Amino acid sequence: MKKKLRTGFTTGTAAAAATKGALQMILEGKRPSRVQITLLTGDDIHIPTHVCRLEKAGEAVFTVIKDAGDDPDVTNKAEIGARVSVQVWSAKQSIGKTPEIVIRGGAGVGRVTKPGLEVPPGRPAINPGPVKMITRAIHDVLEKHRQVSRVETEIFVPDGEKLAAKTLNARLGILGGISILGTTGVVRPMSHDAFIATITSALSVARACGLNRVVLTTGRRSERFAQMLWPAMAQEAFVQIGDFFKMSLEAASNLGFEQATLAVFFGKALKMAQGVPHTHAAKASLTLDKLADWTLEITGNQRLANHILAANTARHAFDIIGRDYPGIISQVGKRIIKSAQRFAGKDIIIQNIIFDYTGRVVFDSNIQEIQTE
Repeated sequence: MKKKLRTGFTTGTAAAAATKGALQMILEGKRPSRVQITLLTGDDIHIPTHVCRLEKAGEAVFTVIKDAGDDPDVTNKAEIGARVSVQVWSAKQSIGKTPEIVIRGGAGVGRVTKPGLEVPPGRPAINPGPVKMITRAIHDVLEKHRQVSRVETEIFVPDGEKLAAKTLNARLGILGGISILGTTGVVRPMSHDAFIATITSALSVARACGLNRVVLTTGRRSERFAQMLWPAMAQEAFVQIGDFFKMSLEAASNLGFEQATLAVFFGKALKMAQGVPHTHAAKASLTLDKLADWTLEITGNQRLANHILAANTARHAFDIIGRDYPGIISQVGKRIIKSAQRFAGKDIIIQNIIFDYTGRVVFDSNIQEIQTE
């Protein structure tokens, strides 16, 4: 019997814990042995203190050790910290005010220099999920102490620049350190064997429930948008396949599903359209050459094709295409159908949905043309 893989927590969770620990030190005057953080899933986690010191009145430094569980993560065991300063307002100053919170990136936290990412250029590479967790952690402490204050937290990673050299950050335009990431706060091990077993099990359950159609998404976010699109469908019909494009379609076909719908964002869509069987960046380098070729074929616009070829990411290319060139998106979607049909065989009907990054459907293979506003 295989050992159950251990979950861990993200760099975003670590940053939130460091911020909360430092703020507790300032307001309570004692070193907490551990910090309780509420993840974006709603679950609580307790993270041990690594370093905690009061620098001066109203300022403290706190660090924790990132634990990725059994996930092969370059940031596993990295020290992640926060330098927090508090300006406490008087009761009179606090009237009608809400806490003022400033989140900065310090040493070892990368800075975004190119478009196409969740964080705009010029900002520290601290994603929206971690920002939400850090903000919530600050509010938790202030509410406990009935304080309305200005709180500044500077997130830092002592070995961040060294760790970033082992990632694709520089290629994406994130310079000077790592990204502070996390959509839920928890790291779930992504062992290939474990993930394949999970996908196969989920498909088997859906089939056992008598379902003839399955909706394949690449993660939590695309699944959430798909569930909003088809609210009446059984929960078992939605299966997260991660990067396992070919394997999932083969499994769905072998289990006898009549239809499989792929509901994806543009980055994964572009790889699928090129027939990449496993769409992880480490396994299949994402090039925009083909997209630029297709753009030129469809529009005849060499300048636009060159602009796409020079894009930083698929998301950046998608922003360039926007709503002005639906034919390019349609070309990607149609090529996904061809790739998927090749992997799945002829006995299963393939549908493809492509979402923009807000969840709006920009391509549906069952509809001839998506209306744009």
